[in-house]
Amino acid sequence: MPAIALRAAVSPLALAIDIGSSSVRCLAYDARGHQVADSETQIEHTLRTDRSGASEADPCHLFELTVLCVDGTLDKLGGRTDAIGGVGMSCFWHGLLGLGKDGEPATPVFMWADKRSGPYVPALAAEFPPSVAIAATGCRIHSSYWPAKLRWLREANPSMFARVAHWVSLPDYITLRLTGELVTSSSMASGTGLLDLETVAWYGPLVEAAGIHEDQLPMVCDRAQPLPRLQSDYAARWPALDGIPWFAAIGDGAAANVGSGCVGADRIALTVGTSGAMRTIVPEQSMADRETPPGQLWVYRLDRDHRVVGGALSNGGNVAGWIAERFAGGNFEGLTAEAERLAPDSHGLTVLPFLAGERSPSWDDAATGTVTGLKLAPSPADVFRATLEATAYRFAAIHDDLRAIVSPDHEIHANGAAALASPLWIQIMADVLGRRIDALDAEAEASACGAAICALEAIGARPLRTDRDGILRSYTPDPATRDAYARGRDRQRALEAAMLPFNHPE
Repeated sequence: MPAIALRAAVSPLALAIDIGSSSVRCLAYDARGHQVADSETQIEHTLRTDRSGASEADPCHLFELTVLCVDGTLDKLGGRTDAIGGVGMSCFWHGLLGLGKDGEPATPVFMWADKRSGPYVPALAAEFPPSVAIAATGCRIHSSYWPAKLRWLREANPSMFARVAHWVSLPDYITLRLTGELVTSSSMASGTGLLDLETVAWYGPLVEAAGIHEDQLPMVCDRAQPLPRLQSDYAARWPALDGIPWFAAIGDGAAANVGSGCVGADRIALTVGTSGAMRTIVPEQSMADRETPPGQLWVYRLDRDHRVVGGALSNGGNVAGWIAERFAGGNFEGLTAEAERLAPDSHGLTVLPFLAGERSPSWDDAATGTVTGLKLAPSPADVFRATLEATAYRFAAIHDDLRAIVSPDHEIHANGAAALASPLWIQIMADVLGRRIDALDAEAEASACGAAICALEAIGARPLRTDRDGILRSYTPDPATRDAYARGRDRQRALEAAMLPFNHPE
């Protein structure tokens, strides 16, 4: 979907704030969902990681970046700021932040990729096996989610744990600073692993098992419920936003589906950035007869009327980038060009791309990256192509489970910087999945667009779903590759099973 000039933008405009794991951005969209050209302000940030498995963000720094991004976009909109009708937000799911009694951060933001709570998962999972945890919350016990993180913090750092009065997601802290009210959306809450999906209230048994009280968690609201007006300091700073409906953040994955036009059981969004995910958004009533999602999927929420069903990989562009950095000096494009000349599964390699452990479909924090079949002959391009294929096999496992939810003639829309930068990778995924994949405009910010569309829908300016006109290229599967990739998937399954004793020694 091409950006449009500010003068051609149809009112009302929506301001979209998108807080990701590597940057914060703010930009504007018009009532048709078109991005307003030159409205974006983006500032990068870096997570703190180390060999212990830590992955942390500085909440105060991210708040300041958010404010600066809003400043920048309002300045770029100039005289059309009076056309803004609402403000939407999207943010990474699963991040855990503790606030003190004064409302200020008492901990860093513990990101989904923080694996230090991994050793606490088995005992907690024994208390809440998948048949219990998933049926109640849509999530299994895993280091990505809050229950394991909270138990780890309580036992490993009791002094920090004791300083916390409220446990929140990052955007809850941001809107607390801006509006004075501590609230979270049902979408953000559903990604914690602590929300009862049926009642849309906190799930008491797991809250208690995590060692906290329900009054330490934010009030849950629906995404279309406006927050209170901006506090005086920010109303004065942003007079164009004073009194404008500002909505609680939704999870970035849900927003990416909305921004990709993937609302409904006939469409799947495939996102490949640092990590990866495949998701569909289905009406609440379509899940009424299902106690649990099929296979290894999770269930979150967009709002009270829509559930988000899918799977997420811990390994996506991070693995492809790691291979390119170490085997080709970071020359991703050159390595891709060489890999494109290779026939499918012609390298003799089998790869488990688990450099960051694994979420869907195996849910194994202890999983490690593995390559078998190495000889003197394989080139860097062989290793690179084998890795792209290996990641596609993981997406195929998620797709196999999603097919029980979606309609038989479903579409797949690809978004995310890592995928859209690599036509080869999307073609491999189309071949492995055996489905056409429609790639969106690489310049389109799916999560930001989804946040804007949700805000516009909440103020009655447009429907939640419309057909996207930003599809730039479609990738049709090549039937001639089917047998080669089927053999590759079979080898990967066998290797994963063989590695279990090494990753989980008794």
